[in-house]
Amino acid sequence: MTDLLDGWTAASFTAAGYTRETYRRGSGPVVVVIHEVPGITPNVIRFADEVVERGFTVVMPDLVGTPGKEFTQGYAAISLLKVCVAREFTTWALNRTSPIIAWLRALAKAAHAEVGGPGVGAVGMCFSGGFALGMMVDDVTLAPVLSQPSLPLPFGRSERRGDVNLSPDDVETVVRRAQHGCQVLGLRYTDDIAVGTRFDTLREMLGDSFIAVELPSVHQRDHSVLTEQRHDPTVERVLDFLAEKLLSTH
Repeated sequence: MTDLLDGWTAASFTAAGYTRETYRRGSGPVVVVIHEVPGITPNVIRFADEVVERGFTVVMPDLVGTPGKEFTQGYAAISLLKVCVAREFTTWALNRTSPIIAWLRALAKAAHAEVGGPGVGAVGMCFSGGFALGMMVDDVTLAPVLSQPSLPLPFGRSERRGDVNLSPDDVETVVRRAQHGCQVLGLRYTDDIAVGTRFDTLREMLGDSFIAVELPSVHQRDHSVLTEQRHDPTVERVLDFLAEKLLSTH
């Protein structure tokens, strides 16, 4: 295990037919930080450490890649290929909820039952960006953050560009929760083709409950708002959002 994960407790969690490794650190209400492609990189760990420092128990699931390994384009390509062929991620299908979301929901509920607090936060990034929205199906998720949501991959059929990786039933539940006041924070660079037109879909679905942070793209490859192309003010915006939803009543 990389030195960057010193102080994090490794464990495994089984639910919904899947077993995955997790890393946990901190105290206070739970925030599930779901890494992007290619995996739990040093910059993902840096962000997770900052969430811990703001007063949260962070649980990081390991879904693909090697924890602590540095980001490279080659590593990202290999991890993306693994995501594309794995059954737990609906990489291409429309109007379907990725099966791994059931596992993430169970993880969040188990951690919340142990730790307590008003509810759970969820931060998804890239291929996992929409997973935080899917976790909102459960009332326990009070602070979903979608950073550059990229599934289904926005290539081929035009409908994929706006699909939010949820079944119609899950969309109905998410919309109902938004109507009852659960806000969703979305982050993206404006020229990021991986996000497609999902922010338009989210605005239509969620109305004023969708808070969009849209940053001007400076470089062609600007994508990872919280990590590789990190935007510090937006990181603070996310930390403030989590604190507002989970600490103000804790």
